[in-house]
Amino acid sequence: QVQLVESGGGVVQPGGSLRLSCAASGFFFSRYLMSWYRQAPGKERELVARITSTGITNYADSVKGRFTISRDNAKNTVYLQMDSLKPEDTAVYYCRGDYGLRNYWGQGTQVTVSS
Repeated sequence: QVQLVESGGGVVQPGGSLRLSCAASGFFFSRYLMSWYRQAPGKERELVARITSTGITNYADSVKGRFTISRDNAKNTVYLQMDSLKPEDTAVYYCRGDYGLRNYWGQGTQVTVSS
């Protein structure tokens, strides 16, 4: 059974940090492109960051220099370190895995940046 389980969301003040985790099971994690997406209320889901099976990363312009994606293949987990958070980063954050035509989504974790 394939599962992607996100954790680490919460409420944080502007300028603060959070670290999201996504624990994967049921598929060959190390082969998969892993991504973080987010969806704010009333907006479309957007790509935040992704990391290939070989560790190549790329980021949305809005988060470059503030967010860092990483993966630990031994733990079947992908992370998103979020620093210098802004109110506009408020959204539900989703983890996604892709390999060829296969893709899997997590259930999401809420991140709220507010003073």
